[in-house]
Amino acid sequence: MEYIKQKLLKKGEEERLVVKRLISEFGSTVLESVNIDQVLTGMKGITGLLTVTSKLNPNTGITYRGYTIPEIQQKLPKVRPEGEPLSEGLFYLFLLNEIPTKVEVDALSREWVSRSELPEHVMEIMDAMPLTSKPMTQFSTAILAMATESKFQKAHRDGLHKNDYWNTTFEDVMDLIARLPVVAAYIYRRNYKDGKFIPPDPNLDWAANFAHMMGYDSDEVYRLFRMYMMVHADHEGGNVSAHATHLVGSALSNPYYSYAAGMLGLAGPLHGYANQEVINWIFEMQEEIGTSDTEEEERAKIEAYVRKTISSGQVVPGYGHAVLRVTDPRFIAQQLFAQKYVENDSLVNTVNLLYDIVPPILQSLGKIKNPWPNVDAFSGSLLMHYGIKEHFFYTVMFGVSRSLGVLAQLVWDRMYNLPLERPSSETLEFFKQKAGI
Repeated sequence: MEYIKQKLLKKGEEERLVVKRLISEFGSTVLESVNIDQVLTGMKGITGLLTVTSKLNPNTGITYRGYTIPEIQQKLPKVRPEGEPLSEGLFYLFLLNEIPTKVEVDALSREWVSRSELPEHVMEIMDAMPLTSKPMTQFSTAILAMATESKFQKAHRDGLHKNDYWNTTFEDVMDLIARLPVVAAYIYRRNYKDGKFIPPDPNLDWAANFAHMMGYDSDEVYRLFRMYMMVHADHEGGNVSAHATHLVGSALSNPYYSYAAGMLGLAGPLHGYANQEVINWIFEMQEEIGTSDTEEEERAKIEAYVRKTISSGQVVPGYGHAVLRVTDPRFIAQQLFAQKYVENDSLVNTVNLLYDIVPPILQSLGKIKNPWPNVDAFSGSLLMHYGIKEHFFYTVMFGVSRSLGVLAQLVWDRMYNLPLERPSSETLEFFKQKAGI
């Protein structure tokens, strides 16, 4: 992968100078004013991060290095022309801002397979954990256990120059991304199947290998995993998993620590855990409303259940977003995937009915800024359709995918020599005085 590092260094040295100039010559330029409600409602809308991998527009959704989800599906290399883009190509794009060739993607696939062997102590630590431990607990623990292998940490202790931080960070990131599907699949097999470990297949790409190691070997599931890894890979720098990875990394913690912090954030019900909550809520709804003789009757029952959920003070899982004001393009990508490959699946049909029913109800309340579904509203139904029914594991799959974006960004954080993140904070008295109360 030396040629990737050479390209990365060339781009990095050029952009590092731009960042230094922005600080030294234009540091006093005012970007925006900040209101009390922005500070006290989660800093929403405040520009406070430099993120190169993706950008979230409230009205159009996510773009990866300027490319929309449909453009990514069209432009990145695939196994077959009609298939889904390969994850290696997306990581290459995140890292270098270039669309790679199939040859470059295949080389990256082989490189990740060559780095995928887990240290023995990592498997021993996972085996020592009770099976009652949540999959995300096991996943985060295993990531921390791999920190013994950190090349960045060793180099920093030996006196690494700050302009070279990116180099060993890149090496750690490559090792970590290569091993994450192995860790996740090991947890899956241990918790839900026969416990027999399935080694990676050197002839498969990263996403397909993940499915293979979990025990799902078919072109259909490989295709699903490639799509799933693509739509969950990144979502700008301000979401919890990306921001936590960046924040901990800004302290020069090694990439394993940084990414583990991001995964602990992803595990929360307001972030990646939501994909589990969607499936749980739909199952509870189906159990309560029972079967229906007609679609009209089913729609009426679903609408009543949705209104009941809202009136009880709960949210409808999978609907709404802190930034988006349109249907999440990642939801649409999954919906189109289902239309193309999935026929007569009752759970998928229910998800599509909810898409018709829920937004008008939320709009009628007059207080909801975004009544549209997000990525979590659809993902679980597709996994269920292909036999992956253990929904407590879904957030681990989300986490494996999210590594592509947040770890590519961590390399750039180190390339730019971004400093320790340390915003100011104020007491309640400060805000009361500002408000005059």
